[in-house]
This record gives sequence, C-alpha cells and structure tokens, in this order.
Amino acid sequence: MRVRKDAKIELISRVPLLAACSKNELGRIANLADLIDLASGETLMREGEFGSEFFILVDGTARVSRRGRKLRDLAAGDWAGEIALVSNVGRTATVVATSPLRALVLTRSGFSDLMDDVPSISTKVLAALGERLAPETI
Repeated sequence: MRVRKDAKIELISRVPLLAACSKNELGRIANLADLIDLASGETLMREGEFGSEFFILVDGTARVSRRGRKLRDLAAGDWAGEIALVSNVGRTATVVATSPLRALVLTRSGFSDLMDDVPSISTKVLAALGERLAPETI
C-alpha cells in the first residue's frame, strides 16, 4: 500500500517541529519519507541508543516507555523521534509497536541535505526547537 503525497504532507504538517513549513517545503520533506511496516512487538527506538530516524504513524499503535514505565500510547497521526532529525543525542524513550504498524520514516542524513538545499526549512525548524526549549531554559 502506498500513501499519497498529500496524505504524507498532512501527517508531516501536524508535527510541531515542521508545522511552520510551507506546503511546498512540506512536499519536499514528504518526498524524503519512506513507508515502513513493522510487526507487533518490534522496537522503533530504544531509550539511550543513538538514532537518526523520525517516525510518523500511519496505521497501528505503539507504546512509549521510559525506564520501563509506560508514558503513553501512540496511534495513527502521532510521531516519535523528531529530535533525531537535527541532533545526535540518545533516545529519551523506548517505542515498541503494540499492533502491526505502518509508519513514515525520515532520516537525519536526508533531512540534513534538504535543510542545506532549502535554508528556509532550517530556519523554521530552529525556531520550533527554540520554542520547545524556551520553557525549560533560564
């Protein structure tokens, strides 16, 4: 099953890190997104490990946990791992599929190349990161 480009754009536009991007910029990002399928029980990311992928759930569910404690459940339209697009830091949580799962995946290398090619995306992503961090900084 394929996901139409406009459906990819809609999903990507919901991600706060990317929400300020124009439709054209979102289309460029959507071109980078690959569709993957995971079985129930497969791990998307493991707490503490370094990763370079960002996931947007298309279908299915996943559980987010930290230090073995459930934080929340994810469903279609939710996402995980967006910081991996811009930074090489350890994952802050583990995410495991709790049903068969279909997700869009973006990689840091592809996204980084796109930000170099389209600097306006980089500017918007940095602004979104600043807004996200502002409440936690002095």
